[in-house]
Amino acid sequence: MKMNWGTGLAIWLVLFIAFILYFVIRISTEDKYDYDLVTEEYYQKEMIFQQEFDAEENSNSLDGKITGKRTTTGWMLTFPKHIDYTKIKGTVFLYRPSNKKLDFEIPLELKSKNLLIPDQRLIAGRWNTIIKWSYEGEDYLFKEKIVY
Repeated sequence: MKMNWGTGLAIWLVLFIAFILYFVIRISTEDKYDYDLVTEEYYQKEMIFQQEFDAEENSNSLDGKITGKRTTTGWMLTFPKHIDYTKIKGTVFLYRPSNKKLDFEIPLELKSKNLLIPDQRLIAGRWNTIIKWSYEGEDYLFKEKIVY
């Protein structure tokens, strides 16, 4: 059988499509390639968007901001100096975009202006930090992306 350039091109094209399909099927079926880039309760979160927006505006209007920095023992969050930390109630949610199994939430029970997130809870990579807190009847929201 004589093979011309058209036959060779058709064979190459079929092999290339099979190659691409192999990787698409492999990535979509294996658990180690599972990436959770959205939250489970997407529509419920959309309903409270305005409340979160207002809380974030309240945070931006504060004199001081919440700051975070890496220490030898973990990630240290520091609240503004002019706020009485004993009146703060809320939660700190750490969201891992690449693996929802690593997400966790810590209640805000401050004994000082600092909150330490222990090194054992954080593995290397990107984390989204969401701090929802209330102070004297006002709701606040602080979001920060960190690379640990």
